[in-house]
Amino acid sequence: MPRFDYTARDRSGAAVADALEAPSRRDALRLLTSRGLQVGTISERAGGAAGRNGTKGGKAGAAGAKPARRAFLSSARTTPPARRDRLTFLQALYDLTTSGLSAGESVRLLSQRIKEPTLRVLCTGLWEKLSEGAPLSRAMAAYPQVFDSSTINLIQAGEATGSLNDTLNRLIAYFTEQKELRRQLVSALAYPVLMVFVAGGVILFFLGFLLPRLQDLLASLNSKLPTSTRVLIGVSEFSLHYGLFVVGALVFFGASFWRWRATEAGRAKSDAWLLKLPLLSEFIMAQTVLAFSQTLSVLLENGITAAEALRMTERQIDNRVHREAFKTATGRVMEGEALSLALSRTNCFPDLVLDRLAVGENTGNVVPSLKQVAVAYQKLISQRLSFFTTVIATAVLLCVFALVAFIAVAIVQAVFQASQSMKS
Repeated sequence: MPRFDYTARDRSGAAVADALEAPSRRDALRLLTSRGLQVGTISERAGGAAGRNGTKGGKAGAAGAKPARRAFLSSARTTPPARRDRLTFLQALYDLTTSGLSAGESVRLLSQRIKEPTLRVLCTGLWEKLSEGAPLSRAMAAYPQVFDSSTINLIQAGEATGSLNDTLNRLIAYFTEQKELRRQLVSALAYPVLMVFVAGGVILFFLGFLLPRLQDLLASLNSKLPTSTRVLIGVSEFSLHYGLFVVGALVFFGASFWRWRATEAGRAKSDAWLLKLPLLSEFIMAQTVLAFSQTLSVLLENGITAAEALRMTERQIDNRVHREAFKTATGRVMEGEALSLALSRTNCFPDLVLDRLAVGENTGNVVPSLKQVAVAYQKLISQRLSFFTTVIATAVLLCVFALVAFIAVAIVQAVFQASQSMKS
């Protein structure tokens, strides 16, 4: 029977290096994962014919199993895994690993038990990589559309230090906070967008349906129309004759701007414009501080080196102006400068944030300081979203009331003047 040398870590994180006998490499991996070991490397010792035959038999078995898996993947990959599946997978994996299963055994169990199609495709693909001897981080790297580089590096650090469960817990908390922030943003914009559509429908109903009939009635009475009614009729006729052209032009310019913004030059230029808007610039700054503090605290807490953590954090900053400023600060930190001082030179970060970061650096508590900043700015963003919702909804309602009032006044004035002309 073939003999395999392996290196692994047990549940406590202690390194293990030993050998075992198994019919094939796949059987050896399954035996080790059943013992609760996270396999690092495994290789077959050079041996006799029995070992080679056993290896060939194992490879043949694996080769026979792969077509079935590929058939399943090809049939289920109509909706491939995406970034939205990341949090659900990490939560399911954490639930199993905290109950005592190894990461490999947890993924194998998920690939068999999970029902959601895209998640099952993801888990099956990950288990295929794990069964070939790859660690979890390397298996996740095969799905860049699901797991970003920061997540993969954190998982790799957790595997290396034997603290995978703690890493998963921090990642779940981080992604849950991001999901909640996106939910708040969508909720904040939903009501104003609904009001705009309702207002547009009401105005189009007046201009396209009621007003033409009223215009025919007033024309039959040969009455002189007041100024407000003439303006309303002119807007209605313009909308009926040229409305589609205006909408088409707006769609064309909007699509052109969106494509231009998708380029790096357009993104940098448009992000710079956004920072010049009074209220929006403060909100973008708060988002940058939140992304910076959340990401950097999670990375440093999981054992990522400061240099690598800063580079990963840079990619999480959405605004290109702030990203370039942070990149410049990262370069100064690599030269030996303190992070708080390097960020202060960019003139892109609030003084209070820099003061908290400087205190954390002086006391050796950078991660707690970053966490405090993240909590404070998450609350600030929630408050700003509520404020924006109130302001936008109020402005939309006022515009709707003003337009409806103008239409009502124009119609009433026309009817009143027509009745006066009939009496005279």
